[in-house]
Amino acid sequence: MLDLGIFGEETPDGDTTWAMSLLSGLEYTLALVALSWIVAMVLGSLLGVLRTTNRRWVVALGDAWVELFRNIPLLVQFFLWYFVVPAFVPPLKRMALEMDPTRFQLLLSVVCLGLFTSARIAEQVKSGILSLPRGQRMAGYALGLTEAQTYRHVLLPMAFRIIIPPLTSESMNLVKNSAVAYSIGLAELFFRTREMGEMTFRYFAAFGAATVLYVVVAFAINRVFAWVERATAVPGYLGGKR
Repeated sequence: MLDLGIFGEETPDGDTTWAMSLLSGLEYTLALVALSWIVAMVLGSLLGVLRTTNRRWVVALGDAWVELFRNIPLLVQFFLWYFVVPAFVPPLKRMALEMDPTRFQLLLSVVCLGLFTSARIAEQVKSGILSLPRGQRMAGYALGLTEAQTYRHVLLPMAFRIIIPPLTSESMNLVKNSAVAYSIGLAELFFRTREMGEMTFRYFAAFGAATVLYVVVAFAINRVFAWVERATAVPGYLGGKR
């Protein structure tokens, strides 16, 4: 039988309760997800656009980026960023020595998860742009718009509408992937859940609570994107109201 009283008990250090410990981990998870999402969207959108231009070397560079980050396991990338990269990048090494360890772990987790997810979003943005009729690009040029203006005012507004469903899934995956940050010591939700389980042996209670929190966050993201999809739907196009 589930003993909910365990969540009101103090942690071994006496600083807080197990419930507050899990919520503290949730705060780090939400911060990691939000910051990584921003990095992934900005960089992924830029790469997605560059991969649809006529500049072969730019397209090749974008393709190499996507293949690199999509084909290395996320856990390995976390280890590389935390244990290997600082040894070869002096500024990161200094930051590791001077910064608060938790902040440094959060910083590298945002970089790692953001770059990993950017490769996936770049593929989605590219697919969204290429799915548009070629006439839309030509119409932009015919109106006298530059290439950058054509992307900004003609192609991207429609492309982003098309890829909202896969972006929804990717954003929800970002929440789940954030749990891998425990591997470098970031005290996010999964880290706190394991800590509670190992110290109290109430694994069912710990992971049951974590499951509920993850589901709530993922469902909230799903509903936000569903609202965005309805609000930005073009009448008569892709299921928009006529």
